[in-house]
Amino acid sequence: MYPFIRMFWQFWRHRADAPLPVTGTHESRHIVMPWDLDMWNELNNGRTLTLFDLGRMPLSKRIGVIDGLRANGWGMAVAGVSVRYRRRVQGFARLTMRSRAVCWDDRYVYTEQGMFRADGECTSHALVRLAITDRRQGGVVNPARLMEALGQDPASPPMPDWIAGWVRAEAERPWPPMADARAASETRAA
Repeated sequence: MYPFIRMFWQFWRHRADAPLPVTGTHESRHIVMPWDLDMWNELNNGRTLTLFDLGRMPLSKRIGVIDGLRANGWGMAVAGVSVRYRRRVQGFARLTMRSRAVCWDDRYVYTEQGMFRADGECTSHALVRLAITDRRQGGVVNPARLMEALGQDPASPPMPDWIAGWVRAEAERPWPPMADARAASETRAA
């Protein structure tokens, strides 16, 4: 089940935090609970993605995105993610999460998030591609329109090479997925 109570707690906990610039870093604290664990008493890889939501949504509030989405009838959806899992995280571990928007292109906003142990070592890092959606018109809203709605410069900061490389790799990734495997399977069956 989605951790709605924890999400509300994060919004409440950060309700009086100062607004951030669009590329500002939001820092939040989290405890790994028993229901976040897999059978090895370690943070489940899928739950890691859910915990990243708990940092990204308050970030969105602090930089004004949530208000901008509501004012325009837009939504926000994860359109891709790449995660590096580097250190084991066990039950009741206390983590600091850092979340920030890095840049955007004509379709997506790219955010990065990291979870850090008390000694400062990063346990996991995510690059998240977010789409601003418009249910009325269907499709994806150019992030420059969101920035204009927020009263911000619509021009993106320079895209770092490591994000640009991921964007290129995603563009080359076949869709629909596994089409070659399906064709091979159909050939064998015939």
